[in-house]
Amino acid sequence: MRYVTSVERIGMERGLEKGRQEGEARTLLRLLERRFGRVSDSVRTQVMAADLETLDLWFDRGFDAPTLDAVFDEGPTH
Repeated sequence: MRYVTSVERIGMERGLEKGRQEGEARTLLRLLERRFGRVSDSVRTQVMAADLETLDLWFDRGFDAPTLDAVFDEGPTH
């Protein structure tokens, strides 16, 4: 039986986190495209580079925002 080293464990955790981030980013892009139509490459890049906390914020905004720009607005949230 082989034990997983702490370095391997950290690598696996990072891989899982990256996979979760990519999945949430793709889900957000799907929501945005359903609500606002095709998104630009710059929006796609911005979403794919965002951290999980930011993706969650944008996802919540994606349901009610009147425009695509409002999803990414840096102003106060409701």
